[in-house]
Amino acid sequence: MNILVINWQDIKNKFAGGAEVHLFEIFKRIVAKGHKVTLLCCRIKELPKTEIVDGIEVIRIGNRSFFNWFVPLFYFFKLKKENFDIIIDDINKIPFFTPLYVRNKPLLCISHHFFGKTIFKQVNIFSGLYVYISEILMDLVYKKCPFVVVSESTLREFLSRGYPKENFEIVYNALDQTKFPFERREKYPRPTITYFGRLKKYKSIEQLFYAFQKVKQIISDAQLFVIGRGDYEPDLRKLSEELGISQDVTFWGYVDEEQKIELLSKSHCVVNPSIKEGWGITNLESNACGTLVISANVEGLRDSVKDGLSGLLYEFGNIDDLANKIINVLKDKELFDRLSNGAIEWARNFSWDISANKMIEIIERVIKDFEKTKI
Repeated sequence: MNILVINWQDIKNKFAGGAEVHLFEIFKRIVAKGHKVTLLCCRIKELPKTEIVDGIEVIRIGNRSFFNWFVPLFYFFKLKKENFDIIIDDINKIPFFTPLYVRNKPLLCISHHFFGKTIFKQVNIFSGLYVYISEILMDLVYKKCPFVVVSESTLREFLSRGYPKENFEIVYNALDQTKFPFERREKYPRPTITYFGRLKKYKSIEQLFYAFQKVKQIISDAQLFVIGRGDYEPDLRKLSEELGISQDVTFWGYVDEEQKIELLSKSHCVVNPSIKEGWGITNLESNACGTLVISANVEGLRDSVKDGLSGLLYEFGNIDDLANKIINVLKDKELFDRLSNGAIEWARNFSWDISANKMIEIIERVIKDFEKTKI
């Protein structure tokens, strides 16, 4: 098969996140099975216009702010006549509205989650309205399209907006099982709580900082690690100073795979306080390092954390609940051991190889169904 994927960013983009990991982990495996994959994404000055990344031909056009406006023009003038067997519309924040101009090819859409009103927590009112209105318009354009979503939570979101259930398949975010230890390793001497992910306002990392201040009152030698980078870092550094915890907070920034696994493996627990996610790959990666996760009980995250097995869920925004759960897992050895062992058991269920094989089956079926409609 010859596959065209349209996504806002590629995996080498400094703003890449879980959506790009999902795309590349799955489609590089599809390439390895003998298929051709081309990715159309936005251009940033640090990266070339075209290159091969993990076997995928990457074409970068336009710019990050207005990439969605470049897509239909580039498709119409450059790609429409290419011999693609299917177009994949990987929707992330602002849709490309491909059903309006992809008429002569099978179309499959991928979605991780709607932002809804949570977008206003991340951006200013004007940018927020742009995304919010785009998602409303999406309901008018995409309802007849076949979709792949990454979790039951995302599926429920679509169904609540009137999309037909028969158009949906779930292809889970997963793990490269060869890269993770799937065993418990020695922890740091100090009780270590870790945040792992992008530093964005909607990730609600400040909740962890307030909770950590309370944890310190009970467990005085506790420390907090922050792994990742993003534009919310200056605010978090300032907050740590205001709360009097800065001497016990370490900002690691970007780390490579080897260091990431070491930090996650030696941490006592990982906390994910995001207000909303499509799934939460970082939760699984932490579990695969033998580390339990305490996560906000919100859409997406409640799917990637098995409450009572791989970690615990807390009420989003309830700082006392979060602090108490952290204290419990650090002080209750039986609970800590049970959840740490369960984390490994849970993570073993998710493999990118399985997800890639399912994606191929879905793509082949969408192509076949499209051919039937032509006949």
